[in-house]
Amino acid sequence: MQPTPTQLKKKIKRWLIFLMAGLVLSGITAFPIESELAITMNNLNIFTPKMQHWLNTIYTAVKTTNAQYPYLSYGTDWLAFAHIVIAIAFIGPLRDPVRNIWVLQFGMIACVLIFPLAFIAGPIRHIPLFWQLVDCSFGVIGIIPLYIACRYTYQLEYITNNSHL
Repeated sequence: MQPTPTQLKKKIKRWLIFLMAGLVLSGITAFPIESELAITMNNLNIFTPKMQHWLNTIYTAVKTTNAQYPYLSYGTDWLAFAHIVIAIAFIGPLRDPVRNIWVLQFGMIACVLIFPLAFIAGPIRHIPLFWQLVDCSFGVIGIIPLYIACRYTYQLEYITNNSHL
């Protein structure tokens, strides 16, 4: 049995709201990085020794930088803001997925582009491979709801365009 346009729109909406919530959440958590790392430092024993070393290095760098050059964190604030703005871009497909399918396609392209960024900039910036893989996981996690929403949108377009037959 073929789903109705209403059912497809609901499914698309659910997947996009999941994606948007993830983008907003990851954006918001980029603001208080030093505070989050301080909490992490109090719970280092839950991590592997390699991860403990990495987190300690990151915390020291962030704390020192914020103490001496707080304006550099403004870049992280813009990163957080960008996540929130990107989430807002998905309001178009929420309202009219067929007309705004290009936003879903753009999102999938962005998810794929995380990989070359992580694997090119990561070594240049001395980011350990395991953390590059964590960064790549955002692309994997992001592309899943986008791909599913895109598939449902193609079905919706087909049903809508052929409803008169």
